Amino acid sequence: MKKQHTTILAASLAGILLLGSLAAAGCGNSGSAATDDLTKVTLNEVAHSIFYAPQYVAIENGYFAEEGIDLELVTGFGADKTMTAVLSGEADIGFMGSESSIYVYSQNPDDYIVNFAQLTQRAGNFLVARQPMADFEWVDLKSKDILGGRKGGIHISM
Repeated sequence: MKKQHTTILAASLAGILLLGSLAAAGCGNSGSAATDDLTKVTLNEVAHSIFYAPQYVAIENGYFAEEGIDLELVTGFGADKTMTAVLSGEADIGFMGSESSIYVYSQNPDDYIVNFAQLTQRAGNFLVARQPMADFEWVDLKSKDILGGRKGGIHISM
C-alpha cells in the first residue's frame, strides 16, 4: 500500500513538472530577448516549494527572458520578511499566504498589498521521520517532539 502511494506521489510530481514545463515552453517568442529589452522584476518567495517547480524550470530554461522579463528570484524565509520586502519596494511581487496582507490591511495603511492570485490550494507541508515507520498512524506522534516549521512561519502552530 505504501509503495502504491509513493508511486502515485512520484507520478503526480513528475506530471506537474512536465505540464508546467510544457505550458511555459508554449508561451513566448521563438527568439531570445536582448538583455537591454528586459523588464526587471524581483520576485520574493516565502520559501522554496515543490509546488513552484514549474516556475523554477521556466527560470532555468530562460522562458521569462523570452517573454521580456529579467526575473530575479529571492527567498524571504518567512511571510513577514516577504511582506516587508514588497512594502519597502525591495521586491515587486511576493509569494506568500494571505495572512500577511490581511494583517497589514487591518492596520489601515495608506498603501497596502493586494492579493491577486492563488498559486496552490493546499499547504506544501509534509511529515518526515528519521527512521521508516511501517503502518504509520497520527496517534504515533503523541508525546513526540516535532519540528513544526520555521521561525516566523504560520505553520509552526500545527
